[in-house]
This record gives sequence, structure tokens and C-alpha cells, in this order.
Amino acid sequence: MIDDPRAVSGAVRLVLFDLDGTLADTAPDLAYALNRTLEEHGRNPLPYDEIRPQVSHGGAALIRLGFRVDQGDARFKGYYDRLIDTYKANIDRETRLFDGMEGVLDHLEARGIPWGVVTNKPSWLTDPLMDRLGLARRAACVVSGDTTANRKPHPEPILFACGKAESSPDEALYVGDAERDIRAGRDAGAVTLAALFGYIGAEDDPDTWGADGAVTTPSEILDWLGPCRPR
Repeated sequence: MIDDPRAVSGAVRLVLFDLDGTLADTAPDLAYALNRTLEEHGRNPLPYDEIRPQVSHGGAALIRLGFRVDQGDARFKGYYDRLIDTYKANIDRETRLFDGMEGVLDHLEARGIPWGVVTNKPSWLTDPLMDRLGLARRAACVVSGDTTANRKPHPEPILFACGKAESSPDEALYVGDAERDIRAGRDAGAVTLAALFGYIGAEDDPDTWGADGAVTTPSEILDWLGPCRPR
């Protein structure tokens, strides 16, 4: 991992974010949905701190955590569908941008640097959430888990986002809180940052992900922009 942003920064012309655990703190609403689903099936709710690290891994991971069943279990789909229905109905109940992220977006926009989202969340959840957060019209591109043939950790979503934003991957910075984010960004040719403020579990070791750097707060992302010039 490179500690000095100046060692890799050039003229960054596009900043891309993972959604859950990087751009927005969606864990409270996903935890709410999981615990309501557990209670509906006669099970005890789980502590928030146990749920939070699993949020970046999606709904299937939450069902495995809460019900201790995998996708080969006949009950899995019913649990999963109920979780997603509950989450969709409460998608912006408590979800907010991480503290300091609004300032990052304002800074990028003031400098004429476009930003976008690359997430594995399906578009039928990504799009309403982006809209309700007031971000849909601000983002230069939004790439969901069903936008391209491949999802992260494949680099295709990052490359697609760069194309939509009319930027070269080597001018892009991608920020994410999971190893698959870093792999996707790195393989696409972008500079990558591990978001340590995101949903990182005890079993995760960001130092082994191969990121160019790590940030503990959203505002630290700005240190990696380099000598940016507006388009």
C-alpha cells in the first residue's frame, strides 16, 4: 500500500464510489430489514454491530448471517425475498451519506470533476436510493450490479463507468470498502482507495487487498486528487 498520495496522483478526472459502506451509510436500514424478517419468522433480532460488517456483501450474506442457511436450503429464497421487500419499503428510513461525504461531493463539483457510483446493488434498489438521497441528477454515471454482464470484482463495471463519464480508467479514482472493489478498480487501471470507515469486518485485512491507499474519513479522499484541472 502506498502511503503518500503524491506517489500515484496525477490529473484525476473522475472519482467513483462504491455505494453501501462507502458513499452512503445504508447499514441501519438493512439491519432493520433483517431484524424485521427474523422477528416475522419467530427469531430474535441480531445486534447492529454484528450485522454492519456483512452489509457490503449483500442480502444473501445477511440471510446467511441471520438464519444460518445457505442458498441450497429450500427456505433461503423465501427469507431473502422477504428481506428485500422489507428493505425496499424502508430504503431511506435512516440511510444518509457518511459524515463528510457531502463536502467531498461539493468539492468535486466545484472543481469540475465528475463523480459516479459503481455498486453490485441491483438497479431496482440503487436507482430509488440515489433518487431519494438527491444524488441521481448529480452523478455522472451510476453502474449497478445488473448494468453490465459482470459484477465486481470483474473490472467491467469500472470500465463501463469510465466510458459513460467519458474518462480514461487511468484518470479515475475508485473508492470502496471491500476487497472486490479494490480488485475491480485495480484491474481496470484506476487508482484505488480502501474506505476504512466502511463495513469492514474482523476477518477483513485491507492491507492485503492491493489498494493504492486507504482513508479513514471521506475528507481524506481529497488528498488523492492530485493536480486536478477542470475539463
